[in-house]
Amino acid sequence: MPKAVGVKSNHCGRTRNAVSDGAFVATHHGPSRLVWVLAILIYIVSPHFQPMPLLKRVVPFDDPDWVFELKYDGFRALAVIEHGRAQLLSRNGHPFASFSALAESISDSLPNVRAVIDGEICSLDRRGRPQFKNLMFHRENPPCFFAFDLLTCDGNDLRTERLLDRKQELRRLLARVSPPFPLRYAEHVERSGRALFQRVCELNLEGIVAKQKFGPYVTEREQSTGFKILNREYSQKDGREEPFERDLHSEPGPVWRCRVLCSVLLDTRWSVRISRSINVSFPEHFSH
Repeated sequence: MPKAVGVKSNHCGRTRNAVSDGAFVATHHGPSRLVWVLAILIYIVSPHFQPMPLLKRVVPFDDPDWVFELKYDGFRALAVIEHGRAQLLSRNGHPFASFSALAESISDSLPNVRAVIDGEICSLDRRGRPQFKNLMFHRENPPCFFAFDLLTCDGNDLRTERLLDRKQELRRLLARVSPPFPLRYAEHVERSGRALFQRVCELNLEGIVAKQKFGPYVTEREQSTGFKILNREYSQKDGREEPFERDLHSEPGPVWRCRVLCSVLLDTRWSVRISRSINVSFPEHFSH
């Protein structure tokens, strides 16, 4: 290979041209090249998974065969944990290199575990509410990962199991996690989507997600049993109106007409109690 002409060698014998072409990693800007290479290698050798797509609805509903979760305003991601490492992958399967510290915290929280967890990367403010701009620009509190589904665990593929069974296994898995909590279980309520959505709107949150409680985990949009229902008055949609409005006005699923079968009571810790049998705790100070 021809040698570089007229350029002094530096950085352990590499030419400046080589440095500018990325053969040597600058220590002052961004993650090291070794981190990027390791991320790509882990992605290549790991089995590829895709998150279950969510269809869109405008109106919340009640149904005893469905569960309802908060829709966290962040980045949807799959946490792939294996060989003592964790990787956060986007919807398209690309590593979230900018959240490598969060991935490391997740792997430290679950040592000796092989699992694929579906969830959302979020940044919570001091009131415990997701702040999308803080997440985008890595401001204030470090990000966390809200886990709401479990695809595989220790060699067992759970995608054909019922959603409630997967959630039960996920809760059991996350019971091992010690404070501080970079990895958090996303609570849900059964049946009562309207009451939860009403409270979400009162607290200025993004919306809710509805899932069929006995449904498998599928990646084909036509077979999806999940819906996202957005709060059209959500204040953080400002500046993101086009994608937000596109989500609001597209509703390919059937329409449910159900009565509100429950009442919502607030306890002193600002929890939502549905039908006295479900207790879903919002992050502290959500109600202020």
